[in-house]
Amino acid sequence: MADDVRVRFCPSPTGNPHVGMVRTALFNWAFARHTGGTFVFRIEDTDSARDSEESYDALLEALGWLGLNWDEGPLVGGPYGPYRQSERMRDGVYSDVAQRLEAAGFAYRCYCSPQELEERREMAKAERRAPGYDGHCRELTAERIEAYEEEGRSAVLRFRMPDQEWTWDDLVRGPITFAPDQVPDFVLLRANGEPLYTLVNPVDDALMRITHVLRGEDLLSSTPRQLALYSALGAIGVTDGSIPAFGHLPYVMGEGNKKLSKRDPESSLQWYRDEGYLPEALLNYLSLLGWSMGEDREFYGKDELAAAFTLDRVSPNPARFDLKKCTAINGDWIRTLSVDDLIDRIVPFLQRAGLVTGTVEASTSDVLRRAVPLVQERMETLSQAPSMLGFLLVSGSDFTVDEADAASQLDEKGRAVVAAALSAVTDLEAWDAESIEGALRAALIDGLGLKPKLAFGPVRVAVTGRRVSPPLFESMEILGRDVSLERLAAAQ
Repeated sequence: MADDVRVRFCPSPTGNPHVGMVRTALFNWAFARHTGGTFVFRIEDTDSARDSEESYDALLEALGWLGLNWDEGPLVGGPYGPYRQSERMRDGVYSDVAQRLEAAGFAYRCYCSPQELEERREMAKAERRAPGYDGHCRELTAERIEAYEEEGRSAVLRFRMPDQEWTWDDLVRGPITFAPDQVPDFVLLRANGEPLYTLVNPVDDALMRITHVLRGEDLLSSTPRQLALYSALGAIGVTDGSIPAFGHLPYVMGEGNKKLSKRDPESSLQWYRDEGYLPEALLNYLSLLGWSMGEDREFYGKDELAAAFTLDRVSPNPARFDLKKCTAINGDWIRTLSVDDLIDRIVPFLQRAGLVTGTVEASTSDVLRRAVPLVQERMETLSQAPSMLGFLLVSGSDFTVDEADAASQLDEKGRAVVAAALSAVTDLEAWDAESIEGALRAALIDGLGLKPKLAFGPVRVAVTGRRVSPPLFESMEILGRDVSLERLAAAQ
């Protein structure tokens, strides 16, 4: 495709970013990178009651964490700025367009009260007519307008929808048609003059020369209104009359085949960050929700995604979010990291757990460098690091044994096993994994006739505090002779 492809990601700063939003951003970013086009990041913050600076900052930080760099938008600027609608509103962009639409007859003032609108909606419902505005104020006389004004009524500005079918070739779903009665006249400006999404979104798309609109399926029904508005913007000279191509991405479904909503815990991007999912893994998994690389390939980085991303591989069918599969892919990504990289990503979780404070000391760094390769194959999330590595980073009374594991492993028989283990390794000449393993096997398996699970389970709990831990012999080597013997003795 040509270099003039321009796509946008335009969230509202309300609440925390969620994975459905990230999937939309990812597909737009990948399409822009694949075509050599421009990825525009725009903030739709005209709803002063719901938008917040905190959410705005969270959006910027989230895209930065994910590595979805934008070509135009906040912080980087661009030729069609500003890229926050609140700033564009202060500049008078939307009020100017609204006035021109009204002057040209594409929009009109509507004085219907909320109560009157509701009454007429109920009447239409009872008579089984199409819902939506019935055009009551479409052709008001000057006298009627004057009467309404004298009553003190306020007016919204409505767009006058042409009486025609609306058809477009959706980039994901193919030809789609809406009948005229499915698209009633809609509001552009509130009575207080504030512009609505129905105006600001297509106006900004037009002024920013957006060529392709890739967005969620939930916005499908708004497309006919935007097509009509684009045509009107061309007629009044705001644009050159060009209209972007639309593609509507499939829903992301949660449990019970319901659309994943902000209320679902697994929808929050912050939850994945707190749990220790890698941005590479999350983007990898989200790309699978409605798109296919082909050849049954499901593991790839975002640059590989961009190289292969085409819209003909986007499915119109809903995609179900599978947390187990997402977690499995995250584990696969963890195993691709170098030890140093993984340590860097693990340290914040160790700090949060109080196992590391401030700058990582040389002794702690050495322990991590030796221990992380032992757990890397078992980790699924970075948040598992404290439970897997914590026993190596505490000493003395800070070391604790899991009560349930102690109850099952350190009963009278278990303590006898630990006593035998302590005796076997106390006088070892060399303190390394191979020597420790040899001594314990000789004492517990050959000497006591125990099976490995019964032989090493009590020792593992005594030394690491848990039944599940990194390999026992390597762990004892890293702990060192003194600490290992101390814990074996204390377990008795």
